[in-house]
Amino acid sequence: MSSIDYQRLTFDYRPCAEQSDNGANAVHPVIVVGAGPIGLATAIDLAQQGVSVIVLDDDCTLSTGSRAICFAKRTLDIFDRLGCGERMVEKGVRWNVGRVFLRDQEVYNFDLLPEAGHHRPAFINLQQYYVEGYLFERARELPNIEIRWKNKVMGLSQQGTPGTPDASVTLTVETPDGEYRTTARYVVAADGSRSPVRKLIGVDSHGRTFKDRFLIADVKMTADFPAERWFWFDPPFHPNQSVLLHRQPDDVWRIDFQLGWDADPVAEKAPERVIPRVQALLGPDAKFTLEWVSVYTFACLRMDDFRHGHVLFAGDSAHGVSPFGARGANSGVQDAENLAWKLALVLAGHAPDALLDTYAREREYAADENIRNSTRSTDFITPKSPVSRVFRDAVLTLARDHAFARQLVNSGRLSVPAVLHESTLNTAECDTFAGRMTPGAACVDAPLSRHAQAGWLLPRLGGRFVALVFGSPSSLDASVLASLEALAGDNVPVVPVFVTPDAEAALDAHDTHSVWHDSEGLAAQRYDAAPGTVYLIRPDQHVCARWRKVDASAIAAARERALGRTAPQVAPLQCAA
Repeated sequence: MSSIDYQRLTFDYRPCAEQSDNGANAVHPVIVVGAGPIGLATAIDLAQQGVSVIVLDDDCTLSTGSRAICFAKRTLDIFDRLGCGERMVEKGVRWNVGRVFLRDQEVYNFDLLPEAGHHRPAFINLQQYYVEGYLFERARELPNIEIRWKNKVMGLSQQGTPGTPDASVTLTVETPDGEYRTTARYVVAADGSRSPVRKLIGVDSHGRTFKDRFLIADVKMTADFPAERWFWFDPPFHPNQSVLLHRQPDDVWRIDFQLGWDADPVAEKAPERVIPRVQALLGPDAKFTLEWVSVYTFACLRMDDFRHGHVLFAGDSAHGVSPFGARGANSGVQDAENLAWKLALVLAGHAPDALLDTYAREREYAADENIRNSTRSTDFITPKSPVSRVFRDAVLTLARDHAFARQLVNSGRLSVPAVLHESTLNTAECDTFAGRMTPGAACVDAPLSRHAQAGWLLPRLGGRFVALVFGSPSSLDASVLASLEALAGDNVPVVPVFVTPDAEAALDAHDTHSVWHDSEGLAAQRYDAAPGTVYLIRPDQHVCARWRKVDASAIAAARERALGRTAPQVAPLQCAA
């Protein structure tokens, strides 16, 4: 058990430079509003790329209660790059398997990561206060992040021509010592679903609120249930409703009880209402204590545009989905990763301001995909008519014996990264490939080795542009290799990483090139790679181009497009129905 109780930590308010004459005229590169998981992830990512960041938070604590607990493999890969993934996986409860029950009978089960050869599990369960705590401790290690507690944003104005170096955002901030004003080139609003920044610029989110309520009960107990996701439809201990059970660290279990729209959200949180529900599931003699209780309502909504001038919205401030499916926090962390590399390159003068428009378009597309899947889950879990209820129950009954029906069961389609097929940053394909690693897809992992050292593919990619070459340097013509190496010296480098089936080639490379042995052949398999295949990977580890042979000029042109230098005018991505 952790020696730090992150729910009880408090952080001191300290006056800042702008509250004296010393920093009155300073213009910061980036101010992040909100020190939750998304704000901290954004700040860490920017800081690791050399950008100085101010983080403002109106409180002086981390979250209380488990809140977001399911963190997907893609998010864990991002946390690895931020320098705190290992801590989260060590503390978290790993799981890949889910089970679906109708009444008291298992309908079917599924494995979200059925194949070997991945560094991270499909999911871990970890209370949000641990995630925030670990991110905060990582942020504190970086000298170019300043977190200001008890700094509440009360006003916002934008100056200059948007998209030009003279544009900026000025915030009025309330503190225990009174108000001050601070200015930044860009502001990232990661201030949650009730986003004060969103209200200050006069916009709101739009979507659908579902007429149902759910009770969350975090229960501390010793139990022998496996580390799996269990979901019941119409169980005997909670008839005509649904229940979800998850294991968390520290012998804490998350139980979600569907209540119905008519339930009183205040009364249902009372222990005398919660304890009988838990006892009905666990048995009358079960020993447990309540850790945290909350009642929530499903809602699926988003802002029309995630960018407003030099203010960019990320996480719950930009979009919200119902909890089943673990799409909220995971999507928000992916917002942060998409935004940070683009913002860093724009601030450094290596990309046009219009690159930030692609942040908005790509993550609006991802939000639409999440909302669509979350809405379908909610409609299945909470049928709104007798006909839809009959359909749902028929599907569940058939699913016991028929695989086709299992595809229709929806207890919460679980978080997967969006594939940005239509992004303007992608380069059109001219060669034939099979498999999932199409331009726009997030890279998948694979085991590699070098000098008897076991490793993984994704850490080799890092937060930079990479030319992922399947073959050894010696397999390339000398002039082609020289052109490829020259790209690594550009202002925006494209670093070559070689993956070869030849163990000796990896040994012979020493430190001249990054050459890794595809020890199990899984990298080539997952990327449908033949000798000479090359992928251009973005800093957020999405594929943006691929070819069957190395051509440095083609790679350079694809990088220019991925920087927004040659892409056509950005338009909203169309999400498939």
